Amino acid sequence: MNKSIETKLKTHKKINRNLCGEIQRLEDGFVELKFVTAPEMVADSKNLIHGGFIFGAADYAAMAAINEENVVLAASSCRFIAPVKLGDIVDFTAEIKSTEGRKSSVYVIGNVLNTKVFEGEFKTFVTEKHVLELSSLKTKNA
Repeated sequence: MNKSIETKLKTHKKINRNLCGEIQRLEDGFVELKFVTAPEMVADSKNLIHGGFIFGAADYAAMAAINEENVVLAASSCRFIAPVKLGDIVDFTAEIKSTEGRKSSVYVIGNVLNTKVFEGEFKTFVTEKHVLELSSLKTKNA
């Protein structure tokens, strides 16, 4: 990640970029992310990439589009449109479509060359504190 993007990024700073992609462009409410497939993502003998890795990269793009330190995923609706195989590079774009208070909806598209392979809507929520520090969670799990 270039220094300019690294300086602007407020969330998911410790994420493994080899597994979730590399941000190429970061603007207010918009992200471009490059996801390079790797052998450890392969699910079968035909070199199909497991959908969980595709989802993880899309989720990271959505969180970066929100770009708040305490952003969390609340819900998602997505479609895996075409398979992704080892050697493919998936270019994701994520853009905030609506915001109401601390809730936002982010639309994410993933393409391999000119073929759409993924699209999804990610519902996010920005918490006051880190999600693991929220008192409502502490009392439920105590």
